Amino acid sequence: MGRMIRWIALLFALAALIAACGGGDDEDDAGSDTDDTEETSDAGDESAEAEDSSDSGDDGSDDSGEPVTITVESWRSDDLAIWNDQIIPAFEAANPGINVEFTPTPPADYNGSLAARLEGGTAGDLITCRPFDQSLDLFNDGHLAPLTDLEGIGNFSPVAQSAWITDDGTTPFCVPMASVIHGFMYNQDAFTELGLEVPETEDEFFAVLDAIAADGSYIPLGMGTADQWEAATMGFQNIGPNYWDGETGRQALIDGSAKLTDAAYVDTFTTLERWSQYLPNGASAVAYTDAQNLFTLGQAAIYPTGSWEIAGFNDLADFEFGAFKPPVRADGDTCYISDHTDIAVGLNGASPNADAARTFLSWVASEEFAGLYANALPGFFSLQDTPIELSDPIAQEFVSWRGECESTIRNSYQILSRGEPNLENELWATSASVVNGDLTPADAAQRLQDGLDAWYTPAG
Repeated sequence: MGRMIRWIALLFALAALIAACGGGDDEDDAGSDTDDTEETSDAGDESAEAEDSSDSGDDGSDDSGEPVTITVESWRSDDLAIWNDQIIPAFEAANPGINVEFTPTPPADYNGSLAARLEGGTAGDLITCRPFDQSLDLFNDGHLAPLTDLEGIGNFSPVAQSAWITDDGTTPFCVPMASVIHGFMYNQDAFTELGLEVPETEDEFFAVLDAIAADGSYIPLGMGTADQWEAATMGFQNIGPNYWDGETGRQALIDGSAKLTDAAYVDTFTTLERWSQYLPNGASAVAYTDAQNLFTLGQAAIYPTGSWEIAGFNDLADFEFGAFKPPVRADGDTCYISDHTDIAVGLNGASPNADAARTFLSWVASEEFAGLYANALPGFFSLQDTPIELSDPIAQEFVSWRGECESTIRNSYQILSRGEPNLENELWATSASVVNGDLTPADAAQRLQDGLDAWYTPAG
């Protein structure tokens, strides 16, 4: 009897051991199935689908199949509704694995706030890039990643990429989003009332100004110099490309084959000096916003400006207005326009979501984004080689000049404002002083060249 009990106990122990070994295999399998079930539940219930999604990586989701959220740093707080209502929905519809958040900072605080977040490791995945040196510094510090192999980066010309590429032209680090174009806006009602035609040459331009002045109903040219920058940006850089032959002259300053004391620059200042007799009374005290109001309230007939004003003027002006390009010096001359690189977006070098962010950047380089952005923000034009159809007639007028004229950018922005005195700031001061009658054109040009010579030595 005792022997039988011992045999029975032995058999139960053996059975328990077998069950324990088999149960361990089942638990491992069950644990694997649970993980697979959680992954495939997010991706679509079938393990094969989950594997396909994980292998392709096309939806930008992370390894668990969860959507990835990427954030966009920007100073364009006025664009929040456009991003949330138009741009982000369009991207997310085509890329369901990626969510986008647009998180702008007020323009005046952007540079400092962004720098602090980058240093602290809390900056967004995508960085909206200002043109030239500020973004180049971010790249050199490792805060912007190289985009040489990004799909779509080849859609932009060398001029378009010039604001966001290394000095040797080999490594782009931001995707160009938009440019602004310089020119003149005019009150169409005033022109009709006075029987005036849009001027094509400088002689015609000054004849129109004389006619407006003689009539006395309107201020001929709505610009002041209180803020200084407007005399440089809306004056010197607006008409100047027709004097220094656009990109040819700009590059010549960089390589040292041209000087700011050359006739092209003295003559630009000389023409700018002529503007003074057509400006509002007390122009030296007229600020930028004052000049805007003079035009939108119908008091000024012509406003030297750029395409960035279109959206605001559409809302404020209760009259029809048009635009004309900077008049050429003589009939038959090649026309040049300042088609200035303004805004781009790049990849934070420390982004944990680099793949998803690069997917977004490639979409920014697409024709779809270009059309959305340019029509949502009339006056901010795509820098892609493919023309974009615009719905705003004034914006379409500005951008049509690309087909008629040679494009360039402001000649002080690339390389030549890295030292002290800063060429851009010097242009503000000298342009305003020339218009105000405090500096002769020749002295202004000499001051600019002396300042540049104080720190800049052309390469080679």
